[in-house]
Amino acid sequence: MKMLASGALLLLSSVARGETRTPFPTWHAPRAVTQGPHEHLLASYFAIDSWSPDKRYMLVLETDLNGRLPEAGERCTIGVVDLADGNRFIPVSTTACWNFQEAAMGHWVDNDTILFNDVRDGRFRTVVMDWRTKREIRVLPHPVSAVSEDRTWAVSINYARLSLLRPDYGYAGPGQDPRETEPWPTDDGLWTMDLRTGASKLILSVADTRSQMPQPTRVAGKPGQPLAYHCHTAISKDGAKIFFLARSVDWFDKVTHKVPYWRTTSFTVNRDGTGLRRCFADNWEGSHFNWAPDGSHRLLVTATCRDDYDPKVTGRAWSLVEFEVGKERDVRRIGAGILDLDWHCVYSPDGKFMSGETYWNGYNERPWVLVRLADGLTMPMGSFYVPKAYRQTYWRCDLHARFRPDGRQVAFNSVHEGSRQVYVRDIDPTP
Repeated sequence: MKMLASGALLLLSSVARGETRTPFPTWHAPRAVTQGPHEHLLASYFAIDSWSPDKRYMLVLETDLNGRLPEAGERCTIGVVDLADGNRFIPVSTTACWNFQEAAMGHWVDNDTILFNDVRDGRFRTVVMDWRTKREIRVLPHPVSAVSEDRTWAVSINYARLSLLRPDYGYAGPGQDPRETEPWPTDDGLWTMDLRTGASKLILSVADTRSQMPQPTRVAGKPGQPLAYHCHTAISKDGAKIFFLARSVDWFDKVTHKVPYWRTTSFTVNRDGTGLRRCFADNWEGSHFNWAPDGSHRLLVTATCRDDYDPKVTGRAWSLVEFEVGKERDVRRIGAGILDLDWHCVYSPDGKFMSGETYWNGYNERPWVLVRLADGLTMPMGSFYVPKAYRQTYWRCDLHARFRPDGRQVAFNSVHEGSRQVYVRDIDPTP
């Protein structure tokens, strides 16, 4: 049963009088490109290009799992959808490095080649594969967390440590050393890896960010111990800088997967690990993010924007902001308060608009908006119902939208028709 609402969700902001603004493009209704009996999701995190360079294929995962986290060694199928042949699903391989949020961090290298995370010899690795012949071209020593625009290098993090502290984003199993007794490791953090040779380098340890992060403290009677970690990375379009989140927790429970609230600091750093910069003032935190498509060092980020923020007292209250690295004091709040939610914020390929979709509201629907960045004018793009089976944190189905590079289509995951599937929306260009 289709459960898509299209009513207005947010008020429109005022338009500056007398100024010409780019008209909104026309977005068409969603249509599924995958179907049951299996469930499907895009093979990577939000904002990552899922189309082959020739636009014929999409990279997706196929699974029958729902209602719990994947267990160590539990595999799903990675494959491609042939958009020119009736949306035919073509299985390519399987992977044991996946979750419902970042999937297997699959990327296209070229029309014939994909890469994705998997387990090899008991370790989390990156597999580079010719998907047509199913031949593994190379296996690289670390899993990818972000891939450069030119597909020549990647950022890697510790997914085993992440599994302890954010199990909906980590990988289960002993594929990496989580260093669970080391709060601030000096030999783990952000790694860069050459995707052609596998040459890797630790460019920034967790300990390197300690002095600029909130300090966790041990809590009597709680399991685990204070730990800090790096996660959620993205490489600027020119390949010069990396955005990432650094977080710390007071305790963690490996059995129940429970953790307390985490304290977050948003950072940028140069590709070689120099030039570490905090993005915001104390307590502004950070959640979702996207680099500007023009190669500049502008970023969209959702942040709390409150110097007096205390999650123990108030809970998180997000705002959408834009800023440029090196000019962090010149933060622009977008939407004048009416967009104050934790959006998955994605620039359109021309940089003029932002697609934003967020978590389910009191009606169990996920709002989606398109924002014109020049003036904050906001157009509702619909609201997508979330059935009860998908309302648990660890196996939720975020929309995780992403634009096709030519701006003529957007893809997303959704459960509004009763199962987890991949959808697209065609976009007419503006006049």
